[in-house]
Amino acid sequence: MNQLTFLGTGDAMGVPRVYCDCDVCTEARLMGENKRKRSSVLIDGGDGDGTSEQFMIDCGPDWRSQMEDQGLRMVHTLLITHAHFDHIGGLPEWADACRWLGVKGRLYAPREVIATIQGQFPWLGRHVDFLETDGGIELGGWKVHSWKVCHGHNGYSYAYRLDQGGYSWAYCSDAIDLKTSEKEPLHGLDMLVLGTSFVHELAEFSTRSVYDMREAQELLRELKLGHTYFTHMSHDVDVRQNYNLDQGITIALTGMKVPLGTLKLEMNA
Repeated sequence: MNQLTFLGTGDAMGVPRVYCDCDVCTEARLMGENKRKRSSVLIDGGDGDGTSEQFMIDCGPDWRSQMEDQGLRMVHTLLITHAHFDHIGGLPEWADACRWLGVKGRLYAPREVIATIQGQFPWLGRHVDFLETDGGIELGGWKVHSWKVCHGHNGYSYAYRLDQGGYSWAYCSDAIDLKTSEKEPLHGLDMLVLGTSFVHELAEFSTRSVYDMREAQELLRELKLGHTYFTHMSHDVDVRQNYNLDQGITIALTGMKVPLGTLKLEMNA
């Protein structure tokens, strides 16, 4: 069964933030409901053998502990949204795992993202094959389309739309102020994973880089899609609170599993 697992749902700093003693960070340290590693998801379309049909979207600095959380020893294929540290910081550990296992990892990303990664980690090519997504690819039975989206003050990111058997979903973790052409692939989806760093971010708009939950709900009303999961959340978000979100929106939790092909969700035991 095709299934998505949230490996992490935090923003670039994660929760708790090491310097912070706010209520959310304190709760994350003491009880852990708000503890959030950097955002990443695992897609498993296989029959349980844990090999060729698995792939991850993004590989942040929490990659090793996320793998341990899931009892995984290796994922051979990655899909990368952009070359910011919270999305690629785990690549050296992943490549080293490839080296020790004697396998060549497969890293899919748009051409310009690959070029940036190769510039930052020039030795990765010894253990990893770089494969471009620009013309569209097929991965784990999904037809995958990538396109550039506005990441505000932080430049750009890429979103991914995945289609299979009449079911369509997208992953858009780092975006804000999307233009009409950037929204187009999101219309009418069965499911969307969308980054929302704050409930209501008060910083001056030109300094911001990700939707907040209020803005995201306005976007979703326009897109008219199935179900949405909010991810990439800062310490402003307290998962214990009821934010009276629109119907069809769920705040994603680490370990949450979402079957791809239905709107049913279940929590990881």
